[in-house]
Amino acid sequence: MATDRPWVMRTYAGHSSAAESNALFRRNLAKGQTGLSVAFDLPTQTGYDPDHPLAKGEVGKVGVPVAHLGDVRALFDQIPLAQMNTSMTINAPAMWMLALYQVAAQEQGALPDELMGTTQNDIVKEYLSRGTYAFPPDASLRLTTDLIAYTVSHMPKWNPINICSYHLQEAGATPVQELAFAMSTAIAVLDRVRDSGQVPAERFGDVVQRISFFVNAGVRFIEEMCKMRAFVELWDSITLERYGVTDARARRLRYGVQVNSLGLTEAQPENNVQRIVLEMLGVTLSKNARARAVQLPAWNEALGLPRPWDQQWSLRMQQVLAFESDLLEYDDIFDGSVVVGEKVAALVSGAQEEIDRVQAMGGAVAAVESGYLKQALVASHAERRQRIESGEQIVVGVNKFENTEPSPLTADLDTAIQTVDPAAEAAALSSLSAWRAGRDSAAVERALAQLRDVAKGNENLMFPTLECARAGVTTGEWSAVLREIFGEYRAPTGVSGSVGASGAEAIAAVRAKVTATSADLGGRLRLLVGKPGLDGHSNGAEQVAVRARDVGFEVIYQGIRLTPSEIVAAAVAEDVHCVGLSILSGSHMELVPQVVAGLREAGLTDVPVVVGGIVPDADAKSLLAAGVAAIYTPKHYDLTTMMSDVVDVIRRANNLTA
Repeated sequence: MATDRPWVMRTYAGHSSAAESNALFRRNLAKGQTGLSVAFDLPTQTGYDPDHPLAKGEVGKVGVPVAHLGDVRALFDQIPLAQMNTSMTINAPAMWMLALYQVAAQEQGALPDELMGTTQNDIVKEYLSRGTYAFPPDASLRLTTDLIAYTVSHMPKWNPINICSYHLQEAGATPVQELAFAMSTAIAVLDRVRDSGQVPAERFGDVVQRISFFVNAGVRFIEEMCKMRAFVELWDSITLERYGVTDARARRLRYGVQVNSLGLTEAQPENNVQRIVLEMLGVTLSKNARARAVQLPAWNEALGLPRPWDQQWSLRMQQVLAFESDLLEYDDIFDGSVVVGEKVAALVSGAQEEIDRVQAMGGAVAAVESGYLKQALVASHAERRQRIESGEQIVVGVNKFENTEPSPLTADLDTAIQTVDPAAEAAALSSLSAWRAGRDSAAVERALAQLRDVAKGNENLMFPTLECARAGVTTGEWSAVLREIFGEYRAPTGVSGSVGASGAEAIAAVRAKVTATSADLGGRLRLLVGKPGLDGHSNGAEQVAVRARDVGFEVIYQGIRLTPSEIVAAAVAEDVHCVGLSILSGSHMELVPQVVAGLREAGLTDVPVVVGGIVPDADAKSLLAAGVAAIYTPKHYDLTTMMSDVVDVIRRANNLTA
């Protein structure tokens, strides 16, 4: 019996250093992984070198630091790039990373037209969810457009962009919003490429054919499967009717998937295994809407950084489905299903209505700048949290079936996750210094001058970017020139007030506590919600800010990417009663003590600091010993109860009776 080829199997990997990550890549490939998915650290993702002040504490934490061509050489050492399919989760500096990759591959003897893989390069969703943007929307779209135009002509096997609905779902998007906002982004990108004049009209089908998507799959796997069939219909319709692409093969939806991490739980984390399997089924069961590439999270991602063994477990889930089951032996098993047909039609209809609304606003970029898209996601996420808090949406082990036997998987939490050697940052700084000392400074200055000149005009930026890569320019230097020309940007936070939280009785009780404490302290309670460092995953901070306002706090939330000193300055200027820090990047041990120390130096000894994020138990104990008043992790899902606790923290800090 003839069978389909399995999808490309990846694990999202990278940490500490290029050499450490290379060793991990080669081990994973030896285990049967068929493609690479590179995780970059936050300084790299936001265009900073390891020695930039904002990079402090973030180097090598959530991915591999890449500051120059030497790092890329080490990252892919002994990996033949002409035969490899490499996905790079990189957005603002996507052009830069592809230039480094191409130059490193050419040094191996590979030709650009041999290279296969993907640069994520979807900047719109960075303004909405992940926060690793660097430049304003218009300039960012220019970089995206130039990269697409370059690859169509010079790297025809490369996917220059992943339109990402994955992060939209992580930020709270419903299936309809996920479909609509992703398609609106695709329309904005394709319109910009078409209007740039860089690709002849007769080759526009080549552009469409190289556009790929990166999607999310939640645990409601039937709805998720229907969502993917709706994606197929919408993409086919848009590319035919709006762009006139008549080749049906060019209109095929091509997508990779990372299944949902938002729903993974810290409580009873062994349940995450079956969640991941169900989510994988949502993007593999339907042949006509099957993913081209799949990467699965690990069971312990809500606890910290997965170890190689945890990643292997997730890879084996894919391999069992592909090679032991009979999934790949049949045509689409849902064709003709009345239930599936009706669900898909409803999703398509709802998404088209939302797409039309966004287009009426002027398109995806205008809807980002106005704050509409972000506000919609914050509201949807708040509604999801409210369903969980009320028990309407069951999460096993969290709000139902909470009794549990001790788990052998978490018996020793200190060894249940991967830890990054603190020496990795010092090693990156030393490597960067040596790289700068060993290069031709005159060649670097010439390359940067050329980049600056082209950025001021309308020529394709990929060509001077390649010259920068060859000359030894660093990630931070390349980005600094573009920041100089394009400027920087702070995206709307979407936190504009109450979205109508459920649980009115509990909220009223906390509101009464806030009112009483405000009276005791002679002014309305003020909570500063801060995102120190480069962690752009702001969903939790936004939900805390919204709920704090619901219960009566005055909330100061300035968005992402703040230094500890900026947070302390805001606390002083706003005369706040509490500082809440949200960190998901693993940099809490470096950044939080800096805020605590800064507040003490400023004389704010009665302003407690509370911390939220993925904080292992050992780190939590250290932070509490260092003066942090309270720590909240994913198991603290009830935000109203959390707000009540924060009021108690403030009362204790001010020597008020309970």
